[in-house]
Amino acid sequence: MTTVMARPDVPANPVPTPGQVDAQGLTPDQDLVQLIGPDGRRTSGSPFAALVADIGPEELRSIYRDLVVVRRIDAEATALQRQGQLGLWAPLLGQEAAQVGSARALGADDFVFASYREHGVAYCRGVDPTMMMRFWRGSTQSGWNPYEFGMTTPAIVVGSQALHATGYAMGIQHDGASSAAVAYFGDGATSQGDLSEAFGFAATFLAPVVFFCQNNQWAISEPVHLQSHLAIAKRGEGFGIPSIRVDGNDVLAVCAVTRHALARAYSGQGPTLIEAVTFRMGPHTTSDDPSRYRAPAEEEEWKAKDPLARVRALLEAEGLIDAAYLEQVTTSADETARSLRSGCIGTVEPLPMSLFDQVYAEPHPLIEEERASYAAYLERLEDQSS
Repeated sequence: MTTVMARPDVPANPVPTPGQVDAQGLTPDQDLVQLIGPDGRRTSGSPFAALVADIGPEELRSIYRDLVVVRRIDAEATALQRQGQLGLWAPLLGQEAAQVGSARALGADDFVFASYREHGVAYCRGVDPTMMMRFWRGSTQSGWNPYEFGMTTPAIVVGSQALHATGYAMGIQHDGASSAAVAYFGDGATSQGDLSEAFGFAATFLAPVVFFCQNNQWAISEPVHLQSHLAIAKRGEGFGIPSIRVDGNDVLAVCAVTRHALARAYSGQGPTLIEAVTFRMGPHTTSDDPSRYRAPAEEEEWKAKDPLARVRALLEAEGLIDAAYLEQVTTSADETARSLRSGCIGTVEPLPMSLFDQVYAEPHPLIEEERASYAAYLERLEDQSS
């Protein structure tokens, strides 16, 4: 499993501010920050390239391994749901670079506020994939200890995590710390009032928060162009929040812009909105059928931009890939899949009375009263069935 990277030594203003760079950087509206083209070749001229100059051959190979493992986690979890072992799963197929690239930019003391699709971020933060399965299986009330991994468990209420992240970031300010909060959400969440409130508070108080939008083109069955006639990044700019659009299928570009945003947060310059333009190759969740609203031609167009194929092509072009390395990657993915499957199926279901555990840090009379009442109720049910 990957380990969280050390905080990068990044200057507070590594690139010009939005609106001041050319087509290789942030503007005009439709230009994306890109460091690796769909053909696997490195682009030139972007000021963001300097922010990932420290990522050498071995780390690049490690990044590719993470991408492959994360995709395998997603595929295995989808299979488990189809086999009745999970109640639901939110696939991330196609969004691996957006998640791995951004997660690898984070420092150990940064805190992630996730939605329900950030399995790749969780993996990079050190969360055991078995813990991810328990949440979707319904065999736990949470999944993992957020403070152990610096990341919340999945948030189903769309957009709520942006407010939580902003409040946490304001707490960072109050404590005089130099870390940051990061809120992950999809393009659909930007139409929620919680996002607008979070943007307003963050901009007003210069909160050290990074808003990371994975624009995967579809808010369930609604295409992004229906809910926003302009780039999602423009919504941040409307609140006075510097915003960046990045090729979300380019893992190095995503890492670079996230480092840039974190550097701003660390140095007291406030929030940044990142719009990672990517594509959800699969369904919204395993209860969804994208063929009912999405044209096959669109899917084929985005398959050509596959984030894993892009990094593999780069590795091949730079002579960093061979049969032994590919076997190691495959073995790592296979072992992870076997472990999460056995861990999921072998999970001990929680006992009914565990519902009252860990509600409060200290004993609480109301909880004790409810515990006793529920225990009596279960005893009556047992008597009736015997």
